[in-house]
Amino acid sequence: MRFVLYLLMMIAVALSVGFGLSYYALTDGRLFGVAQVGPWIAWPDLGSNTPNPYTRGHLARQATLQLGQAEGLQFIATTDSVGEPLTRACSYRIVGRTPLATFWTLVAVDENGTNIASPQSEIVMRSTRIVRVDDGEIAINVGNQLMPGNWLELTGEGPFRLQLTLYDTAAFSGFSSDETMPEILRGDCA
Repeated sequence: MRFVLYLLMMIAVALSVGFGLSYYALTDGRLFGVAQVGPWIAWPDLGSNTPNPYTRGHLARQATLQLGQAEGLQFIATTDSVGEPLTRACSYRIVGRTPLATFWTLVAVDENGTNIASPQSEIVMRSTRIVRVDDGEIAINVGNQLMPGNWLELTGEGPFRLQLTLYDTAAFSGFSSDETMPEILRGDCA
């Protein structure tokens, strides 16, 4: 009887660990096929002809149309640079440089992927429509409260994520050594 009980416990542990690691690999996946720079993560194999199995599983789980590898790369941030989750109760400042790209966009979305920018303002920040500081770095304010400079105004409450999409970029392709990403600094919270 003891043998059967141990056997059932081993099967339960094996299934829990197996399904748990599979779920982790397909949702977060920081150990499996993901490139991470600070708070920004990307799946560089998403648009390739032969993505790794974890990337294929992530793509099937998302069920969204992705950019081809030659078209661009999307980075997603769910935390700020110190690891705190992004929330609409706080304001944020995105500062630094982006990898070399012909064009880029920055969008704030909720957990369902819905754009949460205020409809009365720009719903997306574009690289061609921002004011840069003297050394070419970007400085973008994100939040519900009015802020000076480049401002992505958010609506509602709750967590959100930032999506920075680089178009026509060589980042993480092996042809570029420029793999720097801007920092996300938390400001005041309500």
